[in-house]
Amino acid sequence: MNINRPVSGLSPASLIDRLAAVRSRLRALIGCLPADGWLGPRAGHLNPPLWEVGHLVWFQERWCLRERADGARAPSLLAGADALYDSSAVPHDTRWDLPLLDPAAVDDYARRVADAVAARLRNEFDGDIAYFAELCVYHELMHIEAWWMAFQDLGYAPPVWPEIGGVQSAPRLGFAKGEVALGSGADVGFIFDNEKWRHTVPVAAFDIDASPVSETAFAGFVEAGGYQNKSMWSAEGWNWRQRTDAHHPVYWRQTDDSWQVRRFDRWLPLNAETPMLHVNRFEAEAFAAWQGRQLPTAAQWLRATAHPDFQWGRAWEWLRDPFAPYPGFAPDPYHDYSEPWFHTHGELRGGGPVTDLSLKRAGFRNFYLPERRDPFAGFRTVSPA
Repeated sequence: MNINRPVSGLSPASLIDRLAAVRSRLRALIGCLPADGWLGPRAGHLNPPLWEVGHLVWFQERWCLRERADGARAPSLLAGADALYDSSAVPHDTRWDLPLLDPAAVDDYARRVADAVAARLRNEFDGDIAYFAELCVYHELMHIEAWWMAFQDLGYAPPVWPEIGGVQSAPRLGFAKGEVALGSGADVGFIFDNEKWRHTVPVAAFDIDASPVSETAFAGFVEAGGYQNKSMWSAEGWNWRQRTDAHHPVYWRQTDDSWQVRRFDRWLPLNAETPMLHVNRFEAEAFAAWQGRQLPTAAQWLRATAHPDFQWGRAWEWLRDPFAPYPGFAPDPYHDYSEPWFHTHGELRGGGPVTDLSLKRAGFRNFYLPERRDPFAGFRTVSPA
């Protein structure tokens, strides 16, 4: 197949270890599911965990064992696997109704796939299997973050409590007009198709918050009636607010004299050093407008990362840009990673408290529908254009 894709140069043993370590992290979350948690509630932003575990095993088998040079797909180790676990072919709303494997059978399927992938890495190591094994590592890490999001959304107790990184009050950082490189190159190791390729764009002068907006700062917007002030919201955002009847952030409640935020299964007071999390892009835009400012573009955000006082990696951060392809975009073998979501999703950068360090790269482009509130997403503001 000879896939010409950047990889990180990991050895077969390192890739086997990484695949196993990531699966162990998934098993820790599985161990915390409640008794009725294998299917869980139906919702557009959730998957049934029993389906999702099978999908992760299927994905690893599909790309590391079944992909052929001519584009064909070899048979699965599990009869009927494609009809159950191919996310590109199985409609989301049907995943609760499928004849899914029980947990023990999924474990057996996972063992057989892991053993076969390890054998191929040891005995047939080349650029193709190196690329696909690393793809599977990151794919599973992203699904693990989705599990953390579901644990937060459903109020489950997590296996460990993630550290919510503190933000420090700092002055805004100013930048003169200049240029910045968007995208990534082969020199950074494994990258995704939506990062290709590096290209230079101009950036006008701007100033940007040195740290993400905090919980207590966002409370000021809530207390000022920000959710009732139509002038602060985009037309799309106001339609969302009216449709959902949102009056404050999700996972917040008001006590007699203060606001509290639910973090998984615990209610906590707001904190001036905790980044605001679980806001959607509409809420972030409205707060920025309330301050007479805007969300940053990807170019502004990337330029700011070069400053030593720019604090990032504490939240996924909503940007002003839609998620769109770079010039000359062509999809990688997993065609459905980026291309179906262009122009409908918003772009985010940074990485949050449950994001693996390997995905906390300035060049990594995350993307969600703008109305999503379950991601560990926050924001910062920039001076208006």
